[in-house]
This record gives sequence, C-alpha cells and structure tokens, in this order.
Amino acid sequence: MGLQFKELIVKHEISISDLRHKILAVDSMNLLYQFLTTIRSADGRVLTDSQGHVTSHLIGLFNRTTALMEGGLRLAFVFDGQSPAIKKKTWEKRTEIKQEAAWKLQEAEEAGNIGDMRKFASRTAVLSKEMIDDAQQLLTALGLPLIQAPSEGEAQTAYMARKGDVYASVSQDYDNLIFGCPTLIRNVSIAGKRKKTGTLGYQTVKPELISLKEVLQHLNLTLEQLQVLAILIGTDYNPGGVKGIGPKTALKLVHEYGSDFTALFTKVEWDAHYPELSWKEVLETIQNISVTDDYELSWQAVDEHRVLKLLVEKHNFLEERVRSKLETLREQREVLSQKGLKRFF
Repeated sequence: MGLQFKELIVKHEISISDLRHKILAVDSMNLLYQFLTTIRSADGRVLTDSQGHVTSHLIGLFNRTTALMEGGLRLAFVFDGQSPAIKKKTWEKRTEIKQEAAWKLQEAEEAGNIGDMRKFASRTAVLSKEMIDDAQQLLTALGLPLIQAPSEGEAQTAYMARKGDVYASVSQDYDNLIFGCPTLIRNVSIAGKRKKTGTLGYQTVKPELISLKEVLQHLNLTLEQLQVLAILIGTDYNPGGVKGIGPKTALKLVHEYGSDFTALFTKVEWDAHYPELSWKEVLETIQNISVTDDYELSWQAVDEHRVLKLLVEKHNFLEERVRSKLETLREQREVLSQKGLKRFF
C-alpha cells in the first residue's frame, strides 16, 4: 500500500544486533520489489544473467538475507496469496503507471538521457512468477521457512505477530499497522545507506521499530479509527484517498467525528469521490482480510549445493563470491551456536 503515514508515526532507531535471536516475519513481496527497483545498472536497467533472466532481486535477496542470518536473525518469509477483489482497480491503475513509465523510458533511451532512463526504468518493475519461484527456491536452500498467505502478505505477518509466533513484521510499508501488527520493523533490508531521491548522493539509514500501541496512544486513536484515517488518505483499495485530505487533516477529522464514521464520510463527500465504492467495503476488507494458521516455523541447515546450483549454474553468479558468502555464514552460525551452548554450562 505504501500508506502515507510517515509524518504521524512514532518510531525508534534500533540496530540489527537488537534483533538477534528474534523471529521476524518478512513481507516478501515488499522486500523483492525493493531489490528489483534499487539494484540496477547505471542506466537503470535490471541486472540479468547470460540468458537474459533478471537477477537483481536474487542479488539483493542473497546478500542481505545471509548478512541478517549472520547477525543471528531468525527470518520467516511470507508470500502474497489472492488479492481481495476490491484491489482490482488498484492493479489496473498500477499497470497504467508502468505502461506510461515504459513509454517515457523508451523516449529517454532514444534521446540517450541516462538520468531519465534510470528514473523511469525502476517504475516499470514487475515481479514475474519465475522470479518469485527463484526467490523461494533460494530461501528454501538457505533453510528458511516460507509461509503462503491466503491473501495479503502483510496481513499474514501482522496476524503472526499478534499471535506472538513472531516478534515483529519486517516491511518498508506502514500497511501492517492497519492490519493490527503490534510491532513493525523498517529498514532491515537496507545495508546502512540508500540513495537520495533525485541525487547521486547517499544517506545513512538505520532500522526503525514502530509499536502500534505507542502510535495509537500518540495519535489518541483506536485501531479502527487508524484504519479510517488510512482510508481517508488512501490505501491499496482506494488509491489516492479523498482529494485534498492529507495525514494531518485526516487526523483532525477523525478526532472531530470520533466513531461517527458515517457522518465523517458524508462530510468529506466520499460518494462524490468514489461513486462505485463504499467506504464500509474498504473498512470491512481491511478488518476481515483472510489469514491462516497453516504454517510451520522451523529452520533447516543451509543446502550449499542447492544454493550454488541456483545462483552459479543457473544464473551465472560468481562462484567464488557465493562460496565465500556461504563460508562466512557457516562460520558465523557456528559461533552463534557455541554462544548458545555456553548458556547451559
């Protein structure tokens, strides 16, 4: 969703070491899109193997996931299932945006404008079934559990966190909060820095912890009111929200109308903005999203042979680099294992 909550959210900087030994549910599609859009060549093109298969997402997934494993984080990867029917228009709109970006990318290529090529190329990013399958094969080879959500992945991670099966959900987006996720961790996938938008410079990025309880107390809202606030500014189910209403205005309106949501949406003239979509349908979709208990959180030994076969044989990764990474991971896991044994002596 990418809810525009940033200016309202209370967050705390943490370090990766604070998450050691903690079980984290990763919003996998969100993570893969990050890698796909950021790991690119100088002109913005995705990285590929000798057969033309995209590898940007695998490069990011392998390097970052193994680094987090070395740090003692216990990762479980959750994948999206069937999107709610109400999301159809969102996908249509995203397709239009990608098509427009593709046209502008072509114009930039013809003009030899590297800056515009880099800008528009990332907006055309699409995760294919083959790319997702490769990502799942890699994660399985690394011994990490995969969870198939019946619907939205972020809703499933939020459910697992509410149950206490995981410590937190890992995602860059704030959507997890409106699904009732008690603890959200951001910036885990970013290795210390990221590129500043529209510049060649970089900025330091640290992991952030966001507590839903603290957010609700800070904003003086209930979870349902937070969900209504999200609808006013826009969710995946009503992109763009109500025209002219930003986060601060939305918060003011929710405070003014309390739990009288009918009066609130009448005030903002919802029906004029969304004549074919009821705000109640959006709210009910968020509140009743499908989740499952059909998952197992168990970690296996890394299958180095499978990792090498996928990355080196299939996708032309440099064998020396992959083996070096696997060796470092093996050594670090042995160190962590020994530290764990010492607790019993």
